[in-house]
Amino acid sequence: MVERLGTLARTHTCGALTAGDVGTEVVLLGWAHRVRDLGSLVFIDLRDRYGLTQLTARDDAALVEAAKRVRSEFVVAAVGRVERRAADAVNPKMPTGEVEVVLRELRVLAEAKTPPFQIAEDAAASDETRLRYRYLDLRRPRMQQNLLLRHRVTLAVRRYFDAQGFLEVETPVLTKSTPEGARDYLVPSRVHPGQFYALPQSPQIFKQILMIAGVDRYVQIVKCFRDEDLRIDRQPEFTQVDVEISFATEELVFGVVEGAMREIFRVVGREIEAPFRRMSYQEAMARYGTDKPDLRVGMPIEDLSAVFADSTFDVFRDAVASGGAVRGIVVPDGARSSRRVIDELVEQAKALGASGLAWVRAPDGTVQGSILKAAGEATLRAALDAAGATSPDLLLLAAGEPAAVSRMLGQLRLSIARKAGRLKPEDLAFLWVVDFPLFEWDGAERRWVSMHHPFTSPREEDLGRLESAPGEAHARAYDLVLNGSEIGGGSIRIHDPELQRTIFRLLRIGDEEAKERFGFFLEALEYGTPPHGGIALGVDRIIMILAGEVPIRDVIAFPKTTAALDLMAGSPSPVDPRQLDELHIRTVAKADGPGDR
Repeated sequence: MVERLGTLARTHTCGALTAGDVGTEVVLLGWAHRVRDLGSLVFIDLRDRYGLTQLTARDDAALVEAAKRVRSEFVVAAVGRVERRAADAVNPKMPTGEVEVVLRELRVLAEAKTPPFQIAEDAAASDETRLRYRYLDLRRPRMQQNLLLRHRVTLAVRRYFDAQGFLEVETPVLTKSTPEGARDYLVPSRVHPGQFYALPQSPQIFKQILMIAGVDRYVQIVKCFRDEDLRIDRQPEFTQVDVEISFATEELVFGVVEGAMREIFRVVGREIEAPFRRMSYQEAMARYGTDKPDLRVGMPIEDLSAVFADSTFDVFRDAVASGGAVRGIVVPDGARSSRRVIDELVEQAKALGASGLAWVRAPDGTVQGSILKAAGEATLRAALDAAGATSPDLLLLAAGEPAAVSRMLGQLRLSIARKAGRLKPEDLAFLWVVDFPLFEWDGAERRWVSMHHPFTSPREEDLGRLESAPGEAHARAYDLVLNGSEIGGGSIRIHDPELQRTIFRLLRIGDEEAKERFGFFLEALEYGTPPHGGIALGVDRIIMILAGEVPIRDVIAFPKTTAALDLMAGSPSPVDPRQLDELHIRTVAKADGPGDR
């Protein structure tokens, strides 16, 4: 029978009571976590987001019977006296484990159906079930801790940026579609038939306009949206700390962000060292095969092309002669790996796109290797020396197109480190990746596209190359990487309207199209725009790393699946045809084949 709360008010949370509260009359409110019926004695572990407290029903037969009717996840109000547990009943794993509340009143405020999974830390449940019953999943202690961590991080962020003189300004959620990169989520306008708003992929233009408006230091914890394929660390709607600074230099942005990261990691009791290491995009791609390298394990990719340029091993020699490269990674303490393990690495390299993988080692001073006969001992010893390999190490070699070789070896490097347990979450490797290309070539569209976005400023020394050699121009862009995950990206922006028009033209955005898509922004640039720059930090990814969670949805209260579905709410979903009529929209069935309409 469900009862009313009435005038009862909580005096303590379920994680607060200690031996110092013995003798106190308390009122606790929460969910029944576990119920143990011992006949004349009933124990109920009561749970709220602060912790667990053991309730005990005894002596009073009616109260014991009432406690026996309680089931898991019933919402109850408990009134009783705090008593010390017997010495053999103390639970040192619980903050409240020294005490119990002996009941004198118990009210069932709400009953609950049997949950599809236990609300316990070790309860097994499929991802689909967890997301379908997200309101139950969020009751689990681990998920509650993730929500608390997220709250504390965003609170620390706001306090830090406030102390640094930043203003938090809200930018529009319904804005203009400016497709250049990921797809927009479009919102039809009822009052302007045939026209659409877009949900923001970023407040980019608006935060730049705030610089023009004189808001010299802007910050916002903002929700953004991108209609793109999902991954383990990506959601269609995500949260970022958006930052923009007038009169900014790269050094100023780096200093502000490094200070913010120090405050964020102090939330979990970690002190981090700054300034962070810096690395050019070119070095990152060549030595790690990615623009977001994980530096926790070392094992950089070494270019050994010079060693094999005149080698008797024609596969490597010809690769170098044709403009390719021979590159390798040193596996620490890998020299004593079995042939089975080495063969598995060779097969893995092939699965990653390599035509083959050679290996070299000299565990007792004698050179061994898969290409020993073809390349000769002297060449392989030179390769070991050039790569910095010592006798306990194993050198893995591959040849081919330079970027492809580095990409393959970069993936192999991480796989080896992961299997060896070297990617320890407690290790933190921050990195600024800088000197990105301004443009990259889109072979499908046969035009240059922005590597970041079209508002990124080129380096001053590259201004003369924009028209003649756009592929050689570098951007004043920077990414912040932590443990192989990009957690932030930004740039110094273009503040000269003529340079902005030039960039648009190089991107084949003509004057009329630029005016249609960005006219209000281009006009704003004409009214005295200070030099400025900024960054966006990915809140979800940062929390994921802090919490040690994978996938990212476990640090988001109401996430989507990898198919962009909300299984709890059942969205996306069809809508009433009358709503579509009001919006002047009709849907067309997707064609199943080339002959369908």
